Amino acid sequence: MAKSKMGIVLNGIFKENPVLVLLLGLCPTLGTSSSAINGMSMGLATTAVLVFSNILISVFKKVIPDKVRIPAFIMIIASLVTIVQMLMEAYTPDIYKVLGLYIPLIVVNCIVLGRAESFASKNSIIDSMFDGIGSGLGFTLALTVLGMIREFLGAGSLFDIAITPEKWHALIFILPPGGFLTIAFVIAFQNYLKQKKEV
Repeated sequence: MAKSKMGIVLNGIFKENPVLVLLLGLCPTLGTSSSAINGMSMGLATTAVLVFSNILISVFKKVIPDKVRIPAFIMIIASLVTIVQMLMEAYTPDIYKVLGLYIPLIVVNCIVLGRAESFASKNSIIDSMFDGIGSGLGFTLALTVLGMIREFLGAGSLFDIAITPEKWHALIFILPPGGFLTIAFVIAFQNYLKQKKEV
């Protein structure tokens, strides 16, 4: 892989992380990150849609008229989300039942449409693919880390493996307010590290 391609991927993971830097896609982030498995599964589903939508939009960018650009992008994304939803329902029914409504909401996830509009519609197919991989991995990483923290503090487990006794569990962390608290502390910690690095 060329260095520039790696730079595109790393940009999506760190410098322009959709959740922890750009603060995009917070609805599925807070809704599905109550456990590490749920967060990782949602992240991987979104990554698949991101990669293939970026590729297809880059392929058809010269054919799609400018006036119907956004509706065309949404049609491509919606088709891919339907495929991902059907595959998850067929092969991972337990995860599909938990994520439920959040899978179809990938269609209107501003991360996917944002990358399609700002990158895939203006760049080559290969660069668009790597951009989708980078943004998708950044999203997956953020959801998995948030899920691990919330699951450990709220249920005393990691990836459904029990670690601490029930008396140490803080139920609030696997409830919606815990999602807000966790993401706030993770972003604050990240900003602290950035400031420390700059000094």
